[in-house]
Amino acid sequence: MNETYILHTSVTTKMATYIKIFNERISGLSKGIDETVDGWFLMNSPGPVVLIVALYLLFVLKIGPAYMRDRKPYDLKKAMVVYNAFQVCFSIYLCRVSINTSNVLASILSTKCEIVRNREQNLMLYSGAWYYFFSKIIDLLDTTFFVLRKKQNQVSFLHVYHHTITALFSWGYLKYAPGEQGVVIGILNSGVHIIMYFYYMVAAMGPQYQKYLWWKKYMTSIQLIQFVLILGYMLLVAAKGCNMPRALTLFFVANTIIFLYLFANFYRKTYNTRKAAAAAATTNGHANGSAKTYSNGYTNGIVKRSIAGRALLSAAGGMGCQPTHQLLAQGDQMKRLIDVNNNQIKLSKSE
Repeated sequence: MNETYILHTSVTTKMATYIKIFNERISGLSKGIDETVDGWFLMNSPGPVVLIVALYLLFVLKIGPAYMRDRKPYDLKKAMVVYNAFQVCFSIYLCRVSINTSNVLASILSTKCEIVRNREQNLMLYSGAWYYFFSKIIDLLDTTFFVLRKKQNQVSFLHVYHHTITALFSWGYLKYAPGEQGVVIGILNSGVHIIMYFYYMVAAMGPQYQKYLWWKKYMTSIQLIQFVLILGYMLLVAAKGCNMPRALTLFFVANTIIFLYLFANFYRKTYNTRKAAAAAATTNGHANGSAKTYSNGYTNGIVKRSIAGRALLSAAGGMGCQPTHQLLAQGDQMKRLIDVNNNQIKLSKSE
């Protein structure tokens, strides 16, 4: 009984210590921040955004796939075209607002960390940051469309992690460190989103528009360049000693490195696999000639003979030392295969 009490007391004490440390960290983040945004939608506490992200994860990983298991994929072609067109326009708007309400070049080149501006300019900057945060909440619909179209293979760790972290990241930035540093990141990200959602919009229009998407292979490269630029800029901010919460700086840098690694790994796997497949398709001229004849719709007697021949050799190779009734059965099978093979040879010659 005493041991149980001591264990309970120890656990309670440790939990109290951890909670105290957590509260101190949060208080440290809150020191000196502008409380203007506290009364804005979803900004009073982290509770609402954490709940949204939790429901998102629950739906795309559990509830959604279970709901769609015995159902046909939804036809969301029109909805996706409208959604992606909206995202393109919204991203253009975010870039415009960010550039108009901040002096980005001065922020990067200046040895100071902040550009002095009046209250009205600050409110415009905060407003743009809130719209950027809200755009990350809207981005969660990307995965929802995958689930409802039964494209669960596209709900990858990279995709889900990226959407989850960016929603939390943008909320934390607006809450604790709104200012010039985040604006640069927002402009880079929104610029990439203009290109990305334009691609998705055209792709959603149908196969007849695929010929205009020859630049698809550059999409991941553009995202990789974005993360390299963001990482370089964050290191510059840290080197300049800007008055930005250290915890947020470390969080931003760490996650940018994670994004860079995940996207680079995706690029390597995707395009190396495609190159290997293309090389394999052109290695054996004779075999590929047969396959090409088949794919173009002509009768492919060579391929059919090869299949029948392989089946014949397989049956002959497996006879070995077996009971008589099995040997007789395999003999009949071989005879049928020989007849099929001969008929295919005649068919090929007649063509």
